[in-house]
Amino acid sequence: MTQDQIILFSLFGAVFALLLWGKFRYDLVAFSALLVGVVLGVVPAKDAFSGFGHPATLVVALVLVVSAGLVRSGAVFLITRTLVDSSRRLGGHIALMGGIGAVLSAFMNNVAALALLMPVDIQTARKAGRSPGLSLMPLSFATILGGMATLIGTPPNIIIASIREDALGEPFRMFDFAPVGGITALVGLAFVALIGWRFIPSRDDAGSRLADVAEYIAELTVPEDSKQIGKRLAELDEDAAKTDVAILGLIRNGKRRYGAARNTILQADDTLILEASPDALDEFRAALSLNFADTQREERLKAAGEGLDVIEVVVPETARIAGKTVERLGLSWRQSAILMGISRQGTRIREHLRKTEVKPGDILLLLVPTGRGPDVTDWLGCLPLADRGLTVTNDSKTWLAIGLFVGAVIAASLGIIYLPIALGLVVVAYVLTKIIPLSELYDHIEWPVVVLLGSMIPLGAALEGAGGTELIASTLVDLTQGMPSWAILTVLMLVTMTLSDVLNNTATTIVAAPVGIQMAQSLNVSADPFLMAVAVAASSAFLTPIGHKNNTLILGPGGYKFGDYWRLGLPLEILVVAVSIPAILVFWPL
Repeated sequence: MTQDQIILFSLFGAVFALLLWGKFRYDLVAFSALLVGVVLGVVPAKDAFSGFGHPATLVVALVLVVSAGLVRSGAVFLITRTLVDSSRRLGGHIALMGGIGAVLSAFMNNVAALALLMPVDIQTARKAGRSPGLSLMPLSFATILGGMATLIGTPPNIIIASIREDALGEPFRMFDFAPVGGITALVGLAFVALIGWRFIPSRDDAGSRLADVAEYIAELTVPEDSKQIGKRLAELDEDAAKTDVAILGLIRNGKRRYGAARNTILQADDTLILEASPDALDEFRAALSLNFADTQREERLKAAGEGLDVIEVVVPETARIAGKTVERLGLSWRQSAILMGISRQGTRIREHLRKTEVKPGDILLLLVPTGRGPDVTDWLGCLPLADRGLTVTNDSKTWLAIGLFVGAVIAASLGIIYLPIALGLVVVAYVLTKIIPLSELYDHIEWPVVVLLGSMIPLGAALEGAGGTELIASTLVDLTQGMPSWAILTVLMLVTMTLSDVLNNTATTIVAAPVGIQMAQSLNVSADPFLMAVAVAASSAFLTPIGHKNNTLILGPGGYKFGDYWRLGLPLEILVVAVSIPAILVFWPL
């Protein structure tokens, strides 16, 4: 080995060891390794930050922003509220939720797809009276599997396409991954839904690890052009049940109605009295196109700023609002804020929210102009609850958000426009149409992943330039000498899978993809089947909670232990290899 190769292998070894140790965050580890490489002269100074402008880095960042836009527009609610049913058998529920998760993660970041569906899955488990741990792991694995099917579904595919462009002059296109990744995902989903979930240990107390979410008494108003006008209040029960909302009654002309209100024909400006969590309340409002209780003030809030935020605050005894009503305090005209709901344990609120005296210990749900949450909280003298990322769904722009995204995907798939440019145009359109407030634009980008990618790409290029990947490839070729092609691909997949189970799949891909290309060149065959093998293997991190962020996300809510993952993950990884190798040889022959 040359001196440069020794230095680079040592750097990568140190990076992998530190990532396994987990004491330092992965972006700091990768960035430090890049700087050390520059100082030691193995990474040219002029190329040190080239990874931050690399197409793979830009696409990952843009996909996260687009995913947030699809959430804010209500596109995801549109799917889940029509399909999810808590009375469905567990196997059927896993198949349905897994299918939704797989489809979503094929067209958006798979971490974002899980983040969207996880609360839905937890609420469904609560309604069905079962542990969320029985369905969260299958859902996580399904979103990982679904990402294999398209270019933008998972970072490894994006990186593989970019590496192919650098090495062979042309990247993979949007749906080039579909034949292999799609088949693997379908078979994996079928296994998880029919058999695999039975391998998950059942713990009755798993749900107790979830933080309690406050239930609010809230009010929503029927707008003048609503489709709900003319319906009986009882006819809304089905939508309410799907979104986990309880309808308590309604207010008409300032008078509250109970009991007999179930048969009341809804009219414009009727106010529904509801009990729900913040997320459920927003989903119900978006599903039925209802207004916030204070419509006029809501319109003024929208006109005054670029968006709305939802915040939760606790009322201490010393708060300015304690012992007063929001109407008396002048909350709306003094602070441009609207009271959406009050959570008061053990007491049913009988008055109109604006006329209800706020008591110490109450939790208030407030609608405020974007960015004004801390100021309003301080003015009220309240204490903020931990930020749970509550947002206001802009359901009037659902189809606009979907149309812009679908148009970009089609244009990129047909080669009309370069994918990063297409996604960039979608982001700009989302901001201009206020689907995503400009002030929140950069909040949705997972900067540690961007730093990881931007740091590892120059290191990977330096390793390849120094002949390091060729050395690894030749070693693997020597080890597989005389073996059939399927066995060679299997060895490459197993090595990549092993790395991906204990390391970040992005770092694994950056190292393994050039190795695959070098192996193909050594064997004088096409590099595409080797790249496809790396793409599938790098995404197949099912054995540990640290192999993929989705697995980490479900660790607490599912009540899992570190050793629970391999019970379902090991047979799934074996199945992935058994299915993907023949598929690769058929669709991407050597």
